[in-house]
Amino acid sequence: MNVLLIGSGAREHAIAERLARSPLVTRLVATPGNPGIARHARLVACEGTPAALADLAQREGADLVVIGPEAPLAAGAADEMLARGLRVFGPSRAAARIEGDKAWSKAFMRRHGIPTAAYESFTDLAAALAYARAHPVPIVVKDAALRAGKGVTVCANADEAEAALRAIFDAPDASAVVEAFMTGQEVTVLAFCDGERFVTMPPAQDHKTIHEGDVGPMTGGMGVICPFPLEPDVMERVRREIIAPALRGLAQEGSPFVGVLYAGLMLTPEGPKVVEFNCRFGDPEAEAALPLLESDLAGIVLACAEGRLRGDLVRFSDHASAVVVMAAPGYPGEPARGVPLNLPTLDPSLEARVFHAGTALVDGRLVSAGGRVLAVQASAPTLPEALGRAYAVVDAVGFEGALVRRDIGFRIGARPAGEASLVGAQDV
Repeated sequence: MNVLLIGSGAREHAIAERLARSPLVTRLVATPGNPGIARHARLVACEGTPAALADLAQREGADLVVIGPEAPLAAGAADEMLARGLRVFGPSRAAARIEGDKAWSKAFMRRHGIPTAAYESFTDLAAALAYARAHPVPIVVKDAALRAGKGVTVCANADEAEAALRAIFDAPDASAVVEAFMTGQEVTVLAFCDGERFVTMPPAQDHKTIHEGDVGPMTGGMGVICPFPLEPDVMERVRREIIAPALRGLAQEGSPFVGVLYAGLMLTPEGPKVVEFNCRFGDPEAEAALPLLESDLAGIVLACAEGRLRGDLVRFSDHASAVVVMAAPGYPGEPARGVPLNLPTLDPSLEARVFHAGTALVDGRLVSAGGRVLAVQASAPTLPEALGRAYAVVDAVGFEGALVRRDIGFRIGARPAGEASLVGAQDV
């Protein structure tokens, strides 16, 4: 089977690594890819529009197209592929609205009785300001458009809410969601979906702010633990009250969801509630979950694309996984580019990987080329061991000025344990 993978981040590197292992995959092509993905796939340049991506899939004789990021999904890449008779793992443009338009998504949850925070949506700044001033703080202000995991501000007072709203409405055709602040632990549940059926992955917990202790501006994610210790009865509520009605509601509204549905949740005193839905693998959640996958990823995504997903196709290890992101100096503002990167060659027994996110090869030298640059992942029988291995690899990476959170897992009291043995040689 020839597979085309669309994307260029650490998420797509993790996907490529798993697809390349599959006996079903005879050829893997990626666009635009990155130096890490190039170790598993042939990279091809492409304009990136839905039509251009579909043209590439046809030229390459792709039997299956796997779409990683949200932007091409929101633009209708899956629709273009399906219109040309291609098999695709990724939702239609209409189904991707569950991430691409937060105002629509919140209204969808309201229509289908999916628990979420109380909210209102606005296309007018004055109305949004009046609503925010009339409600107790803290309050959450969200840009309704795609913002690559950012665009959300938790406002401690009315002045912060006003500043966040004014920033959103600086753009033309802006819209915003203002919602009540929810308390509790955040957790992510990802689910493989074939339009009707779904199978959940181990729950994970992201660390979204730039600084330790959950302070500072929001980022795309600075580290993940997986699995998060979610009680079985709570996990069942997530499946029954959130994932199932979301899939059922999308199908009822004429937009069956094929791909990975991401449910970002708050474990409130009243039970799990949706913070946001995404229409694809989380990043860095994918880098934490996929290394634990013991079954064939290509077989799973093909089954989803063909509407025949079964629970026995999906099997995960009972080990723990940890991801620590290494970001460029200046992130999440203007990140430094061109910073030299020296990666260690890892002891194969370490069960650790360095996924490339914002990297590039310049004159044969690996350098930073984005905000989040590397995602260091490690697996182990316990979470403290996995964290210890991941941080040992982080410390062996040559990356001057890298921003790293040293408290991944702190919310559940997890601390790194053990030391890993590394071989310090270049390994791009």
